[in-house]
Amino acid sequence: MSHTAHIPSHRKPRRSASKLALRAGVAGGVLSTLAVAAAAGTANAAEPVTETIEMPTLTTDLSAQIAQSADLTQQAADTYESRAEQDAAAAKAAKQAKEDQAQAEKKAEAKRKAEAAAEKKAEEERASRATERTSLSTQSTSGSGAGSGSTASDSVAAPASGSVGTVISFLKAQLGDAYVMGASGPNAWDCSSLVQAAFKQAGVDLPRVSQDQSVAGTPVSLSNIQVGDILYWGGAGSAYHVGVYIGNGQYLDAANPSKGVVIQDLSGYPASGAVRVL
Repeated sequence: MSHTAHIPSHRKPRRSASKLALRAGVAGGVLSTLAVAAAAGTANAAEPVTETIEMPTLTTDLSAQIAQSADLTQQAADTYESRAEQDAAAAKAAKQAKEDQAQAEKKAEAKRKAEAAAEKKAEEERASRATERTSLSTQSTSGSGAGSGSTASDSVAAPASGSVGTVISFLKAQLGDAYVMGASGPNAWDCSSLVQAAFKQAGVDLPRVSQDQSVAGTPVSLSNIQVGDILYWGGAGSAYHVGVYIGNGQYLDAANPSKGVVIQDLSGYPASGAVRVL
């Protein structure tokens, strides 16, 4: 017996033939499977891959969203267009306002010049009338001295020659004077103060107010009035306005604050009655 016989052997035990055959068979199957898989992979790689993408379906909600977006876009465009029109209108208005202001300033300047010229002319006319008044007063004084023997009633019934002319000349010298209620000259009158002052130039003292002047002389019909007759509006004894007839269907009076002393047509404002004092 060997001296190492009791020591177990370190060599691997021999595998049995059946196990070796089984393992060879498994290995061959695996290799066959890998070969088939590789072949299949190669075949699949050679064929192109086609992928179908499904497009979204146009639903009712999507259509409404698209329509709403289109409406919003149109509204924005309309808003921009409207704003552009407003800006253009504002620019045009500003330009027109500037032109209007320039025109207004030009008119105002022309008006100021016209008023200055009118004032200068009125000043000259007032100076001229003052000269005429002085002349008329001198003539009236001379006439009164020549007929000093006559009574006041005689002066009314049978006035001195030229007395009516004196009255009319005085009245015309006051044309353009102002109308002021209660005023009695020399540059402003009311209706009765003007008539009183005119007849005083001819030596006739008339009452101060219209009511009394309307009954101060001999009543005459409007169809027979003569130059120098006193015309009145309203009732005899209650007249509210007076003037003097100067011929050709016209009369002269201190009309109102807007007109002043003027000549007017009887056809436009017919008198109620008339009296004659000269």
